[in-house]
This record gives sequence, C-alpha cells and structure tokens, in this order.
Amino acid sequence: DHGIGRYLGLSRLVLNGVDGDYVQLEYDGGDKLYVPTYRLSVLQRFRGEKATRLDKLGGTRWAKAKQRVREAVLAMAHDLLALQARRASEPGLKLPAPDEHYTAFEANFPYEETVDQQKAIDDVLGDLQRGRPMDRLVCGDVGYGKTEVALRGAAHTVFSGYQVAVLVPTTVLAEQHGERFKERFDGTPITVEVLSRFRTSKESREILDRVREGRIDILIGTHRLLSADVQFKKLGLLVVDEEQRFGVKHKERIKQLRAEVHVLTLSATPIPRTMHMAVVGLRDLSLITTPPAARVGIRTEVARYDEELIEEVVRRELVRGGQVFFVHNRVQSINKYADMLRRMIPEARVAVGHGQMPGEELEKIMVDFVHRQSNVLVCTAIIESGIDIPSANTMIVNRADTFGLAQLYQLRGRIGRSRERAFAYLLIPPEELLTKDATERLAVLKRFSDLGSGFQIASHDLDLRGAGDLLGAEQSGNIAAVGFELYTELLKEAVERARTGHRTRVDVEPDIKVPVAAVLPEAYLPDPMLRLELYQRMASAETDEGVFDVYSEISDRFGEPPAEVANLAEIMVIRRRLKSVGAMSLSAANDKGLVKIGVAFVQDASVDRDDLTKKLQLFPARYKLLPSGRLQITVQLAEDAPPAEFLRTIRQEVGQLK
Repeated sequence: DHGIGRYLGLSRLVLNGVDGDYVQLEYDGGDKLYVPTYRLSVLQRFRGEKATRLDKLGGTRWAKAKQRVREAVLAMAHDLLALQARRASEPGLKLPAPDEHYTAFEANFPYEETVDQQKAIDDVLGDLQRGRPMDRLVCGDVGYGKTEVALRGAAHTVFSGYQVAVLVPTTVLAEQHGERFKERFDGTPITVEVLSRFRTSKESREILDRVREGRIDILIGTHRLLSADVQFKKLGLLVVDEEQRFGVKHKERIKQLRAEVHVLTLSATPIPRTMHMAVVGLRDLSLITTPPAARVGIRTEVARYDEELIEEVVRRELVRGGQVFFVHNRVQSINKYADMLRRMIPEARVAVGHGQMPGEELEKIMVDFVHRQSNVLVCTAIIESGIDIPSANTMIVNRADTFGLAQLYQLRGRIGRSRERAFAYLLIPPEELLTKDATERLAVLKRFSDLGSGFQIASHDLDLRGAGDLLGAEQSGNIAAVGFELYTELLKEAVERARTGHRTRVDVEPDIKVPVAAVLPEAYLPDPMLRLELYQRMASAETDEGVFDVYSEISDRFGEPPAEVANLAEIMVIRRRLKSVGAMSLSAANDKGLVKIGVAFVQDASVDRDDLTKKLQLFPARYKLLPSGRLQITVQLAEDAPPAEFLRTIRQEVGQLK
C-alpha cells in the first residue's frame, strides 16, 4: 500500500499495554512505519531495479506506478487470451497416435524419465495430436533433459511422415545437437543433417537439395535455417532452442512459422512457479524441475586466488580424464593465465577463446574443445550459455566477485552435466577488496549449490529473464517498476479479469486489536532473523493446519514454547478466518468474563449476509449490528478465564461466520 521502504529490523513495542514484535520500515524523509508481525504477508522483498528510491508515506508515486503496471498487464492478458483463442480455432497439422517405431525409439532411451520430463513429453505428444498448431515452451534447468523432450516430439513427427527443423543460436550448439540427434536416431532410417558454417558451399547446396526433396528428415542449424532458400518438402515441427538469443528479424520469421507448423521452444532460464501458476492457460508451458536420478550437485567453493590450488584442481580433473574451464573475463590479460597453466601443467592441452576473436576462429576453438582436441579452455564469459560438454566437470572462475549472480549461476551450469561430481571454484581477491554486494552474491551461490536451484535462487536478474521469455521482453520494465512479487499478483488479477470480465475482490488485510501478548519472545528465540522467518511462515500459511504445523515445528526444535507463542498461532488463524469473509478489522475485550468482539467488514465482503441476518434475528443477545455498521458478538466466559481461552473463543466465533 505504501510502496518501497527500507527494512530496519524487528522492534519490540508496547502498545495499549500489550507487548509485541513489529517490523520497522523507513520511508523517504525518515518516516517510520511499524507493521505487526501477524500482518507480515503484506510485506514483500522488493526485487526490481537495483538503484531504486524510497517512497514517501502518503505520497502518490507508488499508486501511480502500480496503476500503470496494472493497465499494461491487463492489456497483455487480453492479447494473450485473444491469441490463445485464435490458435484454438485455427486448424493445424494433426498427427496420429504414436506407432511401433516411436515405441521402439522411446525404449532406446538409456535412462529413467523423471516425473517432470515424462509430463513434458506427454504434453508435447498431446499437442501434436490435437489438430491445432502447437506453441509450447519447455523450461528446465541446465542438463535436466529438455533435449530428450524435443527428440521425442521430433521422432513422433518424422515417424508420422513429416520433417523437423531444429533452430539453435550458435554453430557450436548446432554441432552438439547434431551429434546428440544422430546418436539417438542411430539404427533407424531417419536422416539427420547439420547446416552450419563448417559445411562447404557444395555440402550446403547438397543438404538444401535433399531437404527440398524430402530426403533429410531432421535439419539442425542456426538462423541460416530461416533463410528463404531453405525450403522443406513437408515441415511439421520447428524446435527453437533459447529463442531469446535470436534477433528481432529472426523472431519475426519464427512468429510467421508459428501459424503454419507446430513450434516447440526450449529455455534454460528458470520461470518461478508463482509466475507459472499466474499464467496457466495463457501459454502452454511445461516445467522440468526434477534432476535425473544419478545427477549429483555441483560442489561450489569460494577461495582466495592461489596458484597452488589452481594447479591441484586442474591436475585432479585431467587425471580422471575430464576437461576444465578457466574463466577470466579480461581479454587483455587472458593469455597470461593460459601461459601460466601451460607452464604449470605441460601435458595440458590449453586453448584460449574470447568474444573479440573472429567468429569462425572462436567457433573452431569451441568445437575442438567439444571434440576433446583441447582439455583446458581459458575463456571469457562467452560460455555462459549454449555449450554442453558432459566431460567438462571442473570450472575455475577468476575474480568471481566481478560477476553478477545470474551470470555466475549460468556459468556454473556449464559443468555437472554428467554423472560425475563437478567442482566450481570461485576465486576472489583478499576480503578487504570485496564490495558488500559481491560478498552477498558469492554467499548466495554457495548456498544454492543444490541441483535445480535455478528455480529458487534469489536472483532478480533470473526472474526478469524468465518473465521476459514467457511474456515478452517489454514486461521486464513493468516488473522492475513494482517488484517481482507484486507484478505476479497483478498478473494473476489481470488474467482473472480478462477471462471473466470481473475484477477480483481485493484481498483484505484485517487489523486485529486484542489485549493479549502474542510474540516469539526474545528470551526463547534470541536470533532476530530466525524469528522473522517463523513470523513470515506463520503469516503466509494457507490453511489453519499450516499455522499449527509451524507452531508444532517451533515446539519440536526449540522446546516447550511460552504461552505468547500459542497466542500468536491463535491470532494467525483468526486473521485467516477474518480474511476469508472480507472483514477489515476485529477488536475484542474481556471485562470480567464478558467478552465483546467487534468486527467491521469491507463494502463487498464475501460474508453470507442471509446467514448473518438469521443470526441477528435468532440470537439478539449474542449478535448485534451497531449504528457504525460493525457486528458485535457477546460471549460469557468464566471471570478468571486465561488469555488462551479468550483467544480460542474469538477463533470459534469468527469461525461461525460464513
């Protein structure tokens, strides 16, 4: 409601004689706002523009920004729904059910499909048989089996008598996909070819002739595939790998093809589940978040720059027959490090690659590394995406403190793509030279060394990238303006409104005033960050059981909780129940056993008004409607009833409201 403020920590305050924890926020001009911990769900960490300014309490900037984004998101939701409806009504290529050739191809997959991977495959096969053009985005962390999903779709398309085009952003990737596809289709009559700069003019002409005549089933290549002279006899499926890396002109051509053939897009940029849920039905999206069974996490070490460590790490990888990436992001001094490695380990086959080299020379160096002509590649961050080398399982990143979090995450994703344990060493200068930001980034990366952490990693960059892939690059600016979480909420609201024509009821955050201490006492839980986390989890629990589960966990981890903790759980449940009926506030007092509970509702509250009228008529001593419009509930308790019983009574009474 108030926009962007700075978190200053938890403060213990006594209000109306009641002790409580409050989150202290500072706004522009030094104004302070204290948020009670039971209302923590109204706070979200702002993940938008890095150098953002604080809002002013009572100012209008935030409300205007929110309204602007709300309108933009609603317009986008209408466009996407219209596109979806248009596609649903367009006739498209309808493939038959998979035949015995497909079943044999499927049986040749040497691994067990993960649950997510199998679902993505089923989604793709279902789309191909539906009779309308497929436009599905398959999103998965690096090495999680997206290529196999594309292979299954390609196999079914080719076995049904159609051709497949696989469009990739780099020549190196084209060569790698070519090898992977040829290996998987080995032993079948299917022909796979790669059209890239590594083919001579004569070879390219022959490939184009064979594609036109229908003698090549699957053609893999870079944007060269989009040229006018590439003509398929019977194209059925276009697979696009990392579409966001193509230029505007190429994207326009892909857009034209979308109307004519089935399109399957693969992306390694994580799309958070919250956003996925918000756009269900707007885009056909399959998420692969489970790693293959035998994959192990990448062990990530943050270490001081040390030549002995570098030598030991490189030797260990070469001894086990693997390959090493040494990432150094300064072209001027890159050869110095390559020479150092050659001097240290004379038997190493060291190659150097960076973005200032002529394109063809760089591609040759990369392809040689793929084919193991070299086993140590000293390079800049050009390897950040789009290279898959299962035998490269050690990476050393020099001056890791100068990289962004998303970039480090993508870099690290180049290793650990086989069943071997992979190692990432992030080398940094002495601590006093590190900025605060760099220290935080490295700590986060080390913490998220689990597989699939791309889906949880606290990185603004990745969220922006993922949203851009899903909804279009222009939405990135809207996310930056209001932050990722609020944007996702506005998106959900817009989708609902575009579908139904109605505005969803604004979620009310009730104000609760009861004369009972409800806190996690400092003496019981001294760590303020831990207290904040537990407050947050209780406040965001989606069911009453969820609140009491957190309470049980606290009891289990830290011993018998004091009464204030049980009171807190009760208030969190009361808050949930008030929200469900559209109540904006509750106040309660206990006067020697006579409990009076006052509840005020918002204008369009979802409370059952017929039921409320019946209560007022049948039990006039218990239920009263005051002149202010507040509902008053009166209950008699024993004079010495403890606070726990007082709160339990309020919970039960609020629970009676439908």
